[in-house]
Amino acid sequence: MKKLWLIFAQTTTAGLAVWFLLTLLNPAWLPRQVAEVVTLQQATTPTAASVAASGGYREAVRHAMPSVVNIYTSKAVKQRRHPLLNDPLFRRFFGDRFENGENQRTSSLGSGVIVSEQGYIVTNNHVVASADEIQVALSDGRTAEATVVGTDPETDLAVIKVGLTKLPTTTFGQVEKINVGDVVLAIGNPFGVGQTVTMGIVSALGRTNLGINPFENFIQTDAAINPGNSGGALVDAEGNLVGINSAIYSQSGGSMGIGFAIPASTVKSVMEQIIKDGAVTRGWIGVDTQDLTPELAASFNLPNVDGVLINGVVRGGPAERAGVKPGDVLIAVNNEPVLDFTSMLNLVAAEAPGKEARIKVLRSGKSVEIKIKVGKRPHFEMPQEEE
Repeated sequence: MKKLWLIFAQTTTAGLAVWFLLTLLNPAWLPRQVAEVVTLQQATTPTAASVAASGGYREAVRHAMPSVVNIYTSKAVKQRRHPLLNDPLFRRFFGDRFENGENQRTSSLGSGVIVSEQGYIVTNNHVVASADEIQVALSDGRTAEATVVGTDPETDLAVIKVGLTKLPTTTFGQVEKINVGDVVLAIGNPFGVGQTVTMGIVSALGRTNLGINPFENFIQTDAAINPGNSGGALVDAEGNLVGINSAIYSQSGGSMGIGFAIPASTVKSVMEQIIKDGAVTRGWIGVDTQDLTPELAASFNLPNVDGVLINGVVRGGPAERAGVKPGDVLIAVNNEPVLDFTSMLNLVAAEAPGKEARIKVLRSGKSVEIKIKVGKRPHFEMPQEEE
């Protein structure tokens, strides 16, 4: 028994010595520890980003494109009669071949979006303004003549109507949920080449004071917008309408990556009023204003530049009858703060004509509240600093 224990002890000692030597000389010869296996759950439903990466935006285009139409307009233009046409000698040699050129027709093109199965189409006012004939071409090949239901030059929107059935309509998106950096697609008929889709992102929101329209709240995008795209759709990555393409900033006439679209929320509001009443009715109080500068604010002892300075009051208008005076600083409409001219314009326009509104002005350093009966805003073709 003692001999067996001695053999075991010697064997164990020899094994430990070998292990120690291997550890010192070449650790790689030792057996490695197996790593623990961790199983991760993978999402089975692809996200919007993965769908865009794998399949592009084909589903968004497929959803939105059928509701976008091409619009062709024409109108008669009276040409000035050349004095030579009255010369008997000239007429003797050339006859009356130039007589028919006295009245000529000009044509233009644009785009539009079908918003109702009843045939209503939204486009830009400048696309159909003064047109004698309006022709609409659908993506399925059908064409039809359209009539103007109503226009709103102050937002550059118009509603036209066609007498076709089984029309594909757009889906209005939630504009309040879009953010700078979101992907958007512009669909229209640039340069008359046919229906075209371009992609970009939302570059900015709430663009104002551009001098394009009296009422501005543009979505800015770098999606390519060119002549002929006007009135077309700006849609989100799911194909829902978020704006109507309206204008571009360009020094060459083509896209330079700065395009502007009218938000779908404004489009819907204007469209519903036009379909219901044939026109858009807005509030008006009859004052001429300007934004406050730091210098003006300091001269009136104002703590900041919020509000607008009233330069003039329309004679016989709602403001004059209520006692508003030049030199007053308008700072609130129905307790809503006035930040600048644009906010004042929108707040007053939102009031129903004939209703009473409460405005707050600063006069000689004191706050004065004035009750005013809102009038109906006249239609102005060009932007101007009047409300």
